Amino acid sequence: MVTIATAMLETVSPPLALGPEYWLFGAAGLLSLAAFAALILAPALSAYSRPWEKAGAAFLSLFVLVALVLVGVAIGVAIVYYWNDINDLLGS
Repeated sequence: MVTIATAMLETVSPPLALGPEYWLFGAAGLLSLAAFAALILAPALSAYSRPWEKAGAAFLSLFVLVALVLVGVAIGVAIVYYWNDINDLLGS
């Protein structure tokens, strides 16, 4: 006899099997977003009192976020492009 609980357990899919690097990258991304919200967005929003000023500050803060992401991507691309030179420089 199949109960509802047994049927539900059979239909539940196993947890997502991701490698540890995906969990680490996801955690780093969440930590970065939390840092952005706490260190850039919150002070920008608290500096103004009118709703349209807060909306403008939030919108301009998104440009800061995009700039930080682009700098990170540019550094990552430079590391990948010059990896052989970096490896030779470090003597590995």
